[in-house]
Amino acid sequence: MKRALSLLAAALLAGTSAFAHGVTAGDLEIIHPAIPAPSQAAKSAAGYLAISNGGSEPDRLLAVEGEFADKIMLHTTEFSADGVARMMHLEAIDIPAGDTVVLEPGGMHVMLMGLTGPLAEGDHLPATLVFERAGRVDVEFSVDPAAAGGAAEDHSGH
Repeated sequence: MKRALSLLAAALLAGTSAFAHGVTAGDLEIIHPAIPAPSQAAKSAAGYLAISNGGSEPDRLLAVEGEFADKIMLHTTEFSADGVARMMHLEAIDIPAGDTVVLEPGGMHVMLMGLTGPLAEGDHLPATLVFERAGRVDVEFSVDPAAAGGAAEDHSGH
């Protein structure tokens, strides 16, 4: 079941990418860290991925580090009763044992503020995910084609 969820998550995150990529670190499988290509003038963007925990102990994603943005934070999207979306900072993201957590448009995501340069489709950006139990895990975010119809979320206010 875990493998099926991982494959489904990878397929959802891959979108129009030619292939999904990821990293395994102990009990954790990091599936397709990706950033939909923002406009060349963008100062912020969002990153998405799935994290599958095949172990018997929960873990927590505490931070994401990378040189391609001045500030990288964990966020979630909350919608008001009138449908207005607002981004909220998260201190950490819980990764339950035996479960897969998907960071996706309209939900939890990695917020990249103060991009240090333009991001082009096909780029691979080194980053480090910091977990409470698994420690530091090096990954690469691929810059994927922009979401159909434009950006998946409006990050212009960041």
